[in-house]
Amino acid sequence: MKDVIFDDFQNSVNNSLLRHKSILDILSKYQESQARASRAICKAVTNCGCIEICAKKQNMLEDTDLSLEELNPRLSSHIKGDLCENCREVIEREIGNNLFYLTSLCNALDLNLFDILLKEYNKMDTLGKFTFR
Repeated sequence: MKDVIFDDFQNSVNNSLLRHKSILDILSKYQESQARASRAICKAVTNCGCIEICAKKQNMLEDTDLSLEELNPRLSSHIKGDLCENCREVIEREIGNNLFYLTSLCNALDLNLFDILLKEYNKMDTLGKFTFR
């Protein structure tokens, strides 16, 4: 069922993309949409203040006897707080726009987004913790 949703989304994107059919247009719009998503997150911090970014060095290698399961809880996202409803809506909209142009890129290159997602999932499932990123 989920593959049908992905395929339907990919077909809908293909049918609704009119002005930016060139791969160059798609690449620039995809990059712009990523920048807008990043900007929306920054605005949640600097304008709204609903979240804070408190970054510091991750001390993950100080204790070399830690297992991978013990290491994960020690790592931080550096985000404090929760998105307010307004910021959440803006960020979701920008990420949705980014997904639209990612799907457009897949369409232009005759790639199936669900197949890519499935391959990535299978790689993570097979390699487990060895697929660090």
